[in-house]
Amino acid sequence: MRPFIRGVLTSALLACFSTALAQPFEMDMQETDDLRLLYFDPTETYLAPYVGKAFHNSMAFQRHIFDWTPWDKTTVLLKDFSDYGNAAARASPNNALLIDIAPLSRTFETFTASERIFTLMNHELVHVATMDVWNDQDAGWRRFFMGKPMAISKHPESMLYNYLATPRVNVPRWYLEGSAVFMETWMAAGLGRAQGAYDEMVFRSMVRDDAHFFSALGLVSEGTAVDFQVGVNAYLYGTRFMSYLGLVYSPEKLIEWLSRGPDSERYYSKQFFHVFGKPLDVVWDDWITWEHEFQEKNLASVRKYPLTPKDYLVENALGSISRSYFEPQSNALIGAFRYPGVVAHVGVLSLDDGSIARLEDIKGPMLYRVTSMAWDAQSRTAFYTADNYAFRDLMALDITTGESRMLIKDARIGDIAFNPADRSIWGIRHLNGYATIVRIPPPYDSWSQVHTWAYGQVLYDMDISPDGSKLSTSMGEANGDQFLRVFNTKDLLAGKVEVVDEFEFGVAVPEGFVFSPDGRYLFGSSYLTGVSNIFRYEFATGDLEAVSNAETGFFRPIPMEDGSLIVYEYTGNGFIPAKIDPVPLQDVSAITFLGAEIAKEHPEVADWSVTSSLGRTDYASKIIHQGKYIPIKELRLGSAYPIVQGYRGEFAFGYHLNFEDYMQFNKLLVSASYSPTDALPSGEKLHFNVEYQHINWHARYWHNGADFYDLFGPTERSRKGDAYMVGYEKALIYDKPKQLDFSADVAYFTGLDTLPGNQNVETLLYQNILHGQVELKYTNTRKSLAAVDHEKGYRWDIVASADRASNFRIPNLGDSSVIPKLRAGLDFGFALPWKHSSVWFYNSAGVANGDRLNSLTNYYFGGFGNNYVDDREVKRYREFNSMPGFEIDAISARDFVKSVAEWNLPPIRFQSVGSPGFYLGWIRPAIFFAALKTDPGKNYDRWYTSAGMQLDLHFTVSHSHAMTLSFGYAAGFQSGEKEDTEVMISLKIL
Repeated sequence: MRPFIRGVLTSALLACFSTALAQPFEMDMQETDDLRLLYFDPTETYLAPYVGKAFHNSMAFQRHIFDWTPWDKTTVLLKDFSDYGNAAARASPNNALLIDIAPLSRTFETFTASERIFTLMNHELVHVATMDVWNDQDAGWRRFFMGKPMAISKHPESMLYNYLATPRVNVPRWYLEGSAVFMETWMAAGLGRAQGAYDEMVFRSMVRDDAHFFSALGLVSEGTAVDFQVGVNAYLYGTRFMSYLGLVYSPEKLIEWLSRGPDSERYYSKQFFHVFGKPLDVVWDDWITWEHEFQEKNLASVRKYPLTPKDYLVENALGSISRSYFEPQSNALIGAFRYPGVVAHVGVLSLDDGSIARLEDIKGPMLYRVTSMAWDAQSRTAFYTADNYAFRDLMALDITTGESRMLIKDARIGDIAFNPADRSIWGIRHLNGYATIVRIPPPYDSWSQVHTWAYGQVLYDMDISPDGSKLSTSMGEANGDQFLRVFNTKDLLAGKVEVVDEFEFGVAVPEGFVFSPDGRYLFGSSYLTGVSNIFRYEFATGDLEAVSNAETGFFRPIPMEDGSLIVYEYTGNGFIPAKIDPVPLQDVSAITFLGAEIAKEHPEVADWSVTSSLGRTDYASKIIHQGKYIPIKELRLGSAYPIVQGYRGEFAFGYHLNFEDYMQFNKLLVSASYSPTDALPSGEKLHFNVEYQHINWHARYWHNGADFYDLFGPTERSRKGDAYMVGYEKALIYDKPKQLDFSADVAYFTGLDTLPGNQNVETLLYQNILHGQVELKYTNTRKSLAAVDHEKGYRWDIVASADRASNFRIPNLGDSSVIPKLRAGLDFGFALPWKHSSVWFYNSAGVANGDRLNSLTNYYFGGFGNNYVDDREVKRYREFNSMPGFEIDAISARDFVKSVAEWNLPPIRFQSVGSPGFYLGWIRPAIFFAALKTDPGKNYDRWYTSAGMQLDLHFTVSHSHAMTLSFGYAAGFQSGEKEDTEVMISLKIL
């Protein structure tokens, strides 16, 4: 037991070492009885009081409406790591919200005009409430597990424990998002997506086009993957279904379903039957039938007045589109496009034949607007933004040459407009929650501040008149009112911020307003009548007139010299360009909103509004503590539960404890297990592991390391002896999809009988190994919408390591010198014209210095590397030490060169194989060929080859846990002669 006790003490010292390094990380914190608010001082301090008020205002409503007492205090983290606002929520392992404070994107009015923090807090706390809701059964399990276990791959038993403690975490995404959007709408007195015009347009278009409606199963298995709107379909369908339930069965019934009363069912669909008396699938079909009838009435209403004639300019819809520009010389549209099967890109859309010349891929495209774009017709330069969900970069693309260059990295500037008068670019910069108009003069390598607006005033969709004298912008106020406003550019540059023209749209979003070629008008779109039509604002009169009557919706007008407009019409497959004649109309019909029908039939939803109570919330009096949040000082026991592990073919039973701070910046993980079998020596029956993790640092100790997945060989991770490890990881470049990671690790292994990384290589002469390694790993790969794997790009890695053996079993025998190794890899691939099909090459080479007979000197190869049940990469044959068709570690080499060629065939997707809680999403086939040259140039060099295939079946279990069942076959050859074959079956968990 002495090595074990020594190991525990050593690992504790390592943890202290790492935690000392972690001390500098801290945030500011305010605490109340219900809230732990974390923020960065001083940039976010001004927001803290308002965030606290919005939280408590919403929390009081959630407690009341769901009859819910939070199991633990909710932690809210404010951050400004993205140029557009967003948020995320969780209820396991604790209640927490993460909020990006930047303004929200209002593209196509997919998000309402309500104030962002108020809306996000209402939405996300509904998530927390509907996931954390509990009754006595759940409370019993939470006490038994000493918390709410989160499902983790290292201990997959945690999936069951997660379901027992937090059953309503295990629900479809449409359930979570639909309920949150429904509640957020009525908490804001009806201002929200549950009666949003975009949602109405989506389903109205589907009915008009006789489009397919996904079933509840089809939505999660295919609908959120293949459609151009991807995950947003969960919001659309979920909100619509929840609204239908509220209308037909009552809001009270809906709340009963979402709650967790004493007699409620644990599983959400069983609870649905308990509340509504019908299976969920049956009511889902009822909703689809009702939706067709409802939207047919809306279509009839729109058609009461003549529809605006339109001439489609291309045959197929284009998915999502950016603002576009017409170039008469080429009769083409310059814009950015994002649709399934092709990586988002800037392109030239020919109006002669409908083809798109792809010029440049966009890094970090947005879902609906793709990118922000401006156009200099004189130089044929398209300015656009990259990294749109992070810190936006300003880019320039020469349409003639196809060459792209970065102008300003991390500019955080978007909604850009080109001023033809002085060739400057104007844009809107987001920082610390504020919106600022900036000007970027040639050569476009720096910007200057024009004016910063107060928090809550959000600017978007900016344009500049042809003569450069006027700047127009849409602008939202903190109370939700939306305006189209016009400024004189000279006044702005002189510091005079005065509106010279203005039109108020109420809560409807004025979108995409642009100047006509003669500067007399502004053309744009708005859902003023419930349908997105094109409107014309005339400067001389101040009048706003509708110039279209659209059946679904028109967007992004492009005024032409002849007075016509190019517009984008919404269809179920995305947006399609068409030409219309913008004739002012006297009458345009309104549509009926589902939300309005709910308010009429069930007026009690008016009582759900929390808008007026926000001003009465006294946050300051609720604060009980204010100070610094230092993660290491906040470590608490998060959960503890039984585990099962494998060790050398035998079972081990034990316990696992998770210690973590509230935001999981620091973790201390402790596992202990015991193998009761007599097949193991007494010194190998006890297994212990303790690991400390910080943002960059980690330290670990294990004694007779055991692993769950060793229960399902053939790859074994368990090792006899003790190990002491310290490591450091840091992203030197984090610019998705570009990322350069550095890692350094030092490990000391003692009492070994096999190598730490090679289960079939015995340490015959020595027991102890000191190992050091540094690695650089770069990746820059991309994939298109609906892809299941990377489709193009490249990545490389360089690994330098050194090993030194000691404690030789035979005295005076053995070489204790240091053995260095150097390995490098380069992978690259490209997409084929066949959508979602690609070809990849994985190349690696390694050299070592030392005696070829010393096991530490060699690299080892063999086997697919997958366990029957696994948690590592699915396609392990891509890794440098894999060689399917040979036994694990059967091939050794001091030096090697290896290459793998792979052809990925398009995945086959499924809509209705399984149930919503367990379904098959797709099957992906791949074919590969590997060639390995060992010890090249030596008289004992060898050629090994491997040819095979792998078929991956991707399942989803319990709505959010991804699993992949893989079947592989390969044949191995040495010098052209067949050596053996290998059949691989593996289930990858989480």
